[in-house]
Amino acid sequence: MSAWETIKDNWRVVMLVFMLVLSSLFLFAPAFEPSGNQGPAAQESATNLQYGLELSGGSRIRAPLVGVTADEVQFDGRSTAEVERDVAAELETGDSSDVIARFSTNTSGTVELVTENATQADLRNALDAAGFEYDTVRDGVTDETREQTIEVLESKINAAGLSGGTVRTIGNGDFVLIEVPNDDLSEVRDLVNSRGTVQIAAYHQVQRNNTTEYVNTTVIRQEDFQTVGTAQQGEQGPGPHVPVSVQQTEAERVQRLFVETGVAGQGGSECTYSQENGPNTTDPCILIIRDGSVVSSFGMNPSLAQSMRNGEWAQDPQFILVTGSFERAQDVSVDLRAGALPAGLALDEGTATSISAAQGDDFKRDSLVIGLLAVLTVAGVVFFRYGDPKVAAPMVVTAFSEVLILLGFAAFIQYPLDLSVIAGFIAVIGTGVDDLVIIADEVMAEGDVNSRRVFESRFRKAFWVVGAAAATTIVAMAPLASPWLSLGDLQGFAIFTILGVLVGVLITRPAYGDILRALLTDR
Repeated sequence: MSAWETIKDNWRVVMLVFMLVLSSLFLFAPAFEPSGNQGPAAQESATNLQYGLELSGGSRIRAPLVGVTADEVQFDGRSTAEVERDVAAELETGDSSDVIARFSTNTSGTVELVTENATQADLRNALDAAGFEYDTVRDGVTDETREQTIEVLESKINAAGLSGGTVRTIGNGDFVLIEVPNDDLSEVRDLVNSRGTVQIAAYHQVQRNNTTEYVNTTVIRQEDFQTVGTAQQGEQGPGPHVPVSVQQTEAERVQRLFVETGVAGQGGSECTYSQENGPNTTDPCILIIRDGSVVSSFGMNPSLAQSMRNGEWAQDPQFILVTGSFERAQDVSVDLRAGALPAGLALDEGTATSISAAQGDDFKRDSLVIGLLAVLTVAGVVFFRYGDPKVAAPMVVTAFSEVLILLGFAAFIQYPLDLSVIAGFIAVIGTGVDDLVIIADEVMAEGDVNSRRVFESRFRKAFWVVGAAAATTIVAMAPLASPWLSLGDLQGFAIFTILGVLVGVLITRPAYGDILRALLTDR
């Protein structure tokens, strides 16, 4: 028999070898190394595998979004901005950033109230007072708000330098799951606990009813910034700060407001603002307001004030936001670069867990030990059962080939391995060997195999049993693998169990049949 005929006759074995080589490349080749920020755990690994929190350590936060939504609200020809202002005017806060209006049709849409502790009654009362007709009011936010929130959370995690973090919805989208490897839970909680709404205001005097009052005039909103730099220590200058620039279309307006409020007065301004002591006598100040709270106040130096007064600053609208501490500078920089969250997270209604890196290493070591024990146990039982290396050795090698193929697939798609996935691998070993035992027993049940035709007849009969068992396993595991059910770690277990069954039926079981046929038949 020629080499080509041999390959053609054993193409299933060739397919298995090809899959093993390809999986090994995915696992070990530098070309398939993760390209993104993967954290220390990934960088120190000898393979291209990614590890979940349980094996690498890190933080996990699971929480619903804050908000209630009114559906089928009749906008009566008003724009979404007008709707938001009108509804916000009937709320205690009066802040339009707490209201989100979206068109669903040409005349109606949804209105969301995303303040903390918002209730359906609050939104109903505001809509009624503003004169809007609506259909129903429900807990939760719209799909659009949920998607935008996830995008902003991902941006905040990336901007903060938290490597390898992921954000996704689970269940029916009611909960947001945030996972950040190798980082402290308090740091992650502080990052996602704030909506990150940043405004720059001028604190200045106005005359009202023959009295002098101090007021805040919003000068720059979050969307007015063109570029935002990283936080700077500023040891040789004004102290910790964030360099920023304003959009050219807004530069003249910002310049005019700073001049009109006196912040860019003759000779600049020196700020002695004190939030704790309330309004006091001070030159006009620039305030950085984050989530409604003043985080920093500072004046304007004479040269910058002069450039605004003569109109030069608007040609190159750059300045710095002085924050007083480097931590505040980092917070402000992250919020401005990532954007404000459309809706906040109700952390008190969710869960937060943390696994240390040392504990993750313990889990990784224990998983390896358990896997090796499973391998040795299965090998020992198989050899004891048959006592014939021609039957047992290919069975053990073929079964463990499935695990290598699955590891290669996990490395290729960068699926994070956790304890549930490891359990899936062990289940694959068990079900794989079970199917191979069925094949071997059926083939050898009626004595020696004396011809290829007899072998193929018996193998075909056994393969029907194996195929039926595989179909049953897939049907049983499919609900656990569903992305629409909030089943947490069970999803990874189910996904890789199903993949293992498919690899077995399509690749390894047929290859084992070819190997067994070659060893047991001579014609």
